[in-house]
Amino acid sequence: MTQLHKDGDSFTLGKYWLNSNLWGAETGSGSQYLWDTSQSDAAIAWGTSWDWCGPVDTVKSYNCAVLGWHWGWKLSGTGLPLQLCEHRNVQTSWDFHLQETTPGSLNVSYDLWLSSDPHLGNANADHEIMIWLYQSGDIRPIGTKQTSIELGGTTWELWEGSLPQCGWPVHSFLRTSNTTSQALDLREFFDYLVERGLSTSQYLISVEAGAEVFTGAGRLDTTAYFVEIGATSSLR
Repeated sequence: MTQLHKDGDSFTLGKYWLNSNLWGAETGSGSQYLWDTSQSDAAIAWGTSWDWCGPVDTVKSYNCAVLGWHWGWKLSGTGLPLQLCEHRNVQTSWDFHLQETTPGSLNVSYDLWLSSDPHLGNANADHEIMIWLYQSGDIRPIGTKQTSIELGGTTWELWEGSLPQCGWPVHSFLRTSNTTSQALDLREFFDYLVERGLSTSQYLISVEAGAEVFTGAGRLDTTAYFVEIGATSSLR
């Protein structure tokens, strides 16, 4: 088992890489660890633990598994970038256990990044899409609630706004009831946003999955996780 605790540390786990992403740590105090558990042809398993205090409205960390880009590229053979106009399915499944030893605020979420540049380097993406599977504490996604929608057999609230520091649009799908096990075709979310005006010329450059922690102490153990870029097909 490899264990990381410094911001920016990472290691490879098959086609994914685990990212010790403590981007908001300076807004509070505490620590966080990230480790690998197992890897197979079908899925990976990994975990992270944390203990953070400070302002309840600021993110301290987003330790995650990354497929593709994160302000640069580390690995080839990921299936990304993928232009939305290709209409290819992006199947994913995530099973995890969450333990909060000191109650606080967090979400367990996918973080997806889109860019008009398929070879984007160390620069900001054009769009961020978050999919919250689990939410704890008094936090809500960026922006305001726009509507409710059923996707993948699940009801979500769509929130939209801009990240104050950078200004890119953030589209967040908040699950109306928490879950620790979810299978999705991410294409359904892209297609829905295209119906609302998102350009199909955009490229999916990254799929991330992790815990976005504001305050509190606990641990997230991912028992099985995968993302698979599929063939072109019709969802309906």
